[in-house]
Amino acid sequence: MKTYTVGGAVRDGLLGLPVKDRDHVVVGATPQEMLEQGFRPVGKDFPVFLHPDTHEEYALARTERKTAPGYKGFAFHAAPDVTLEDDLARRDLTINAIAQGEDGVLVDPYDGRGDIARRVFRHVSDAFIEDPVRILRLARFAARFADFTVAPETNALMRRMVADGEVDALVPERVWQEIARGLMEQRPSRMFEVLRGCGALARIMPELDALWGVPQPEKWHPEIDTGVHVMLVIDWAAAQGYALPIRFAALMHDLGKGATPPEMWPRHHGHEARSAQLAEQVCARLKVPGDCRDLALMTAREHGNVGRAFEMRAATLVTLFSRCDAFRKPQRFIDMLRASECDHRGRTGFEDRPFPQAAYLEGALKAAAGIDAGAIAGQHQGQPQKIPEAIHAARSEKVQAFVDANRPAAE
Repeated sequence: MKTYTVGGAVRDGLLGLPVKDRDHVVVGATPQEMLEQGFRPVGKDFPVFLHPDTHEEYALARTERKTAPGYKGFAFHAAPDVTLEDDLARRDLTINAIAQGEDGVLVDPYDGRGDIARRVFRHVSDAFIEDPVRILRLARFAARFADFTVAPETNALMRRMVADGEVDALVPERVWQEIARGLMEQRPSRMFEVLRGCGALARIMPELDALWGVPQPEKWHPEIDTGVHVMLVIDWAAAQGYALPIRFAALMHDLGKGATPPEMWPRHHGHEARSAQLAEQVCARLKVPGDCRDLALMTAREHGNVGRAFEMRAATLVTLFSRCDAFRKPQRFIDMLRASECDHRGRTGFEDRPFPQAAYLEGALKAAAGIDAGAIAGQHQGQPQKIPEAIHAARSEKVQAFVDANRPAAE
């Protein structure tokens, strides 16, 4: 019975990165022997155990065989005669197929160390094509290790998987899980670059894939291409360390431009409403959690209004706050302002340009929220139908005072 550290822990150690989680493979043992040593079983499909003290995962060395489409269609075989090399052969990428013995010696049958040095993602074997989740995982790794490229032969395999319909068998929850994790990496745009490069993005998120090749006015978008713009936006959001809902909202905010009739290009009148509709479509299909969905829809619908904040009358600003439920959920509104700022700065040459609209709207919201709604309601006892109008008027008066003191002079 021999134990090896495998996968990400070995890879990250070789890259000089901090190691967070350690996974282990055990060669030459049976489930009964693991139980006798105090390991606790947790695996459903194959024997995986938690160490009695460290609670790290220890899996028996195993092989796998494809039995049905999709990422769940596998039969696993774990037995004492399965070798370490057998186990490593089933892994996705060479950089993840390196093991380290308890004596510190590395076992690297597929030259993972060489691919780390070359900064290349390369599949271990043609068994890569059997699991479509591997496309998503590789794309996510590209967002984390932004200086790595995909080996041409691996990209060819992924394109074949897409053509064979393997990506269509992915369940929505798993797609969302990988997309969400990739958005939280340092360069999310690389994930979508890889997915586009093999044709997978058009299958899992066609609304986003449609943005490349769609032009925008060069005056406001020197990068011109809408797909390029959205990638700049999510990378800027990542550089600020923003939470997932803001990054996802940044990703969804301009989907409507992909549905603009070409005869209208490069203008995109009314794209905000189309963006919200398409974002809702994506969220329903991928079963996106409510906090991410709600912020994405609000940002898609309102980011244009945020940009025009200085042109709005006080009463219109109050209507905007009410429409966004900002008096009950001010933090979500502020997060929408952050996502809108990402849109502003995610343009070539705009990265360091100020976006005073965010602070202006946040200040106007605080002013509007400063009224005593209860007292106003008390003044209209017996006439409840007048209460909303009176509250709106009082808020507008407060916002007008704020606007008079804070709106910049017209250029």
